[in-house]
Amino acid sequence: QVQLVESGGGLVQPGGSLRLSCAASTSISSLDVVAWYRQAPGKEREQVASITDGGSTNYADSLKGRFTIDRDNSKNTVYLQMNSLKPEDAAVYYCAAGAGGITSDSGRYSYWGQGTQVTVSS
Repeated sequence: QVQLVESGGGLVQPGGSLRLSCAASTSISSLDVVAWYRQAPGKEREQVASITDGGSTNYADSLKGRFTIDRDNSKNTVYLQMNSLKPEDAAVYYCAAGAGGITSDSGRYSYWGQGTQVTVSS
């Protein structure tokens, strides 16, 4: 069983930045793909970004250029750097891991963290 623990959320002003972390209980090099999802109140969960064990990345079109996903295998951690944050970025952000290649199908991700709240407000 893989455990994922997110951290780094909080309150930030519009235009600010946050770096989220997803720490895995196992070697992340053994995880085919790790993704960040987010869900705002009243909205469907959406995938923000994903990264494979080989380092290939994928982003939601609307977030390209502002968000960056990367991984540190030595720390078994995947990060999400979020810049130029907007109020509409406010959501609970979840880390998920699964087998296979990059996919936005949440059903392909077997392991999920508990989420970290991001609030963007002045």
